[in-house]
Amino acid sequence: NRNGPKPKPHTQILVCSFNLSLSINGPIYNTVFLFQKWVKFKRDFDNFKTQCIPWEMKIKEVESHFGSSVASYFIFLRWMYGVNLVLFGLIFGLVIIPEILMGIPYGSIPRKTVPRAEQATAMDFSVLWDFEGYIKYSALFYGYYNNQRTIGWLKYRLPMAYFMVGVSVFGYSLMVVIRSMAKNANENTGDGDDNNFTFSWKMFTSWDYLIGNPETADNKFASIATSFKESIVDEQESNKDENIHLRRFLRVLANVLIICCLCGSGYLIYFVVKRSQTFSKMQNIGWYERNEVEIVMSLLGIFCPPLFETIAALEEYHPRIGLKWQLGRIFALFLGNLYTFLLALMDDVNEKLTEEVVIKNFTHWTLLSYYNSSAMNDSAVTPPPIDPADVPRVPCWETTVGIEFVRLTVSDILVTYVIILVGDFIRACFVRFVNYCWCWDLEAGFPSYAEFDISGNVLGLIFNQGMIWMGSFYAPGLVGINVLRLLTSMYFQCWAVMSSNVPHERVFKASKSNNFYMGLLLLILFLSLLPVAYTIMSLPPSFDCGPFSGKKRMYDVIQETIKQDFPLFIAKIFSYVANPGLIIPAVLLMILYLFILNAADKATCSAALIQKITSANSGW
Repeated sequence: NRNGPKPKPHTQILVCSFNLSLSINGPIYNTVFLFQKWVKFKRDFDNFKTQCIPWEMKIKEVESHFGSSVASYFIFLRWMYGVNLVLFGLIFGLVIIPEILMGIPYGSIPRKTVPRAEQATAMDFSVLWDFEGYIKYSALFYGYYNNQRTIGWLKYRLPMAYFMVGVSVFGYSLMVVIRSMAKNANENTGDGDDNNFTFSWKMFTSWDYLIGNPETADNKFASIATSFKESIVDEQESNKDENIHLRRFLRVLANVLIICCLCGSGYLIYFVVKRSQTFSKMQNIGWYERNEVEIVMSLLGIFCPPLFETIAALEEYHPRIGLKWQLGRIFALFLGNLYTFLLALMDDVNEKLTEEVVIKNFTHWTLLSYYNSSAMNDSAVTPPPIDPADVPRVPCWETTVGIEFVRLTVSDILVTYVIILVGDFIRACFVRFVNYCWCWDLEAGFPSYAEFDISGNVLGLIFNQGMIWMGSFYAPGLVGINVLRLLTSMYFQCWAVMSSNVPHERVFKASKSNNFYMGLLLLILFLSLLPVAYTIMSLPPSFDCGPFSGKKRMYDVIQETIKQDFPLFIAKIFSYVANPGLIIPAVLLMILYLFILNAADKATCSAALIQKITSANSGW
């Protein structure tokens, strides 16, 4: 009652207590309780999702001790593992399994049978180690697959599936790489300006007061210390004075020396590959002669990156910029070696194509002679009763190329693991236990503990993935080998880093290097597509091995499928669409459209920035 007498104080307290009890015991209390339960469930579910991310805790532990630059390599390795797992599912599910389950079994036709002259040694370890013998005539390589248009009761079109899966490998990889680059770009642009009061923010907001585990607290302490080191290096680099003329001279000198190293390595690879072709025509050659190409390429991959890093010390770039230069130079080294290897291998392919013509004519002449003699003697002609192991066959250049890529991949795996075991672990054990009785301090001087080679490991992953993309068309099982390699590398290298390596002396942030890695991966994806496209469009397939045997070109399988499985008017439409007069303008229009979108995106960003500045000024 507003107009009546006011209640006494003790009466007001009783009324407020009664109303509060009603509120607590009523729907408000239930709503608050449910909201708290929902927040706790979301927090637990987020923790559960984090626990389900493969190797997330291992990578966080590495990041806390070695910084984001080393952790970015393991994040990149995990991403590559996911991509290769999808590619393996495509190839294994659509090519390998249908051929094994519904195709002609092993030993029934020549392409799936070990020749008679090789059967005695087909199971020897030295032969299998070179991917010859039974491995050569297995589903691991191109030559095993038959050219039947349909197989099994499902009438599965294996040649068409083989071709489309080979194209889909590049298409899916391109889509994933571009999507990842766009995602990283959006994250980088949405970070905002974090350069103001850097040390104050790190000092007062870095610690997590919810930590209760001593080991987690130690990791967090190491992470904060590493973060301060990163910021100090960035601040020192931004305020450094230097002699610009001397610096330009030293950088030009460093680039000249590195170009000389690249040219020398390319010439050495070409010389070794040509000599290996001479060795392949000889008998009773040694182990080194059989594996000389893989050994030389692995040694160049071992010694050239440290040489580049030594030469790069003349330039004195910021660590992040120096890492990108080092990545680019090692990328040029690997790419030059790979393309030199391919050019020398193409000479061998051309020789095999010439040899194939002679064997093809001889095989046809032999079968035709037997056929004519049977027709003259008997009224009913029977097919020649020749064992598949005795039929003359061509070298099958596609399988030869696939074997070379598998050898390179396996040798790269072995060399990488041996380097980690000897160069990191044994070196760390020597420094740790011999330092007490040595003449000088081994930890501070030579040899000291090894640092994790970020540029060499990242470029090793990218170079290996380029070999997988190129070689998977000729060796479908190569992707499975790479999946096993990436799986074991994650555990082996995480163990080696935490047990044998020390943090870099100049620690730096690498959060913005992810797109640089993806840019290199996109470039090698495009360069890996070129040799495969050349073989598909230009080289004739082997006539007695592989799913495209009997055709003039590999892409003829598409025209065959269109003519036999589609109506006539659709076949005419596809023939018109495949006209280069339409393809070239379409590609040019796509490039123009991308340019317009890029310009529009820049204009939108500029307008948004101007609007943001205007609103900020009006607010002030």
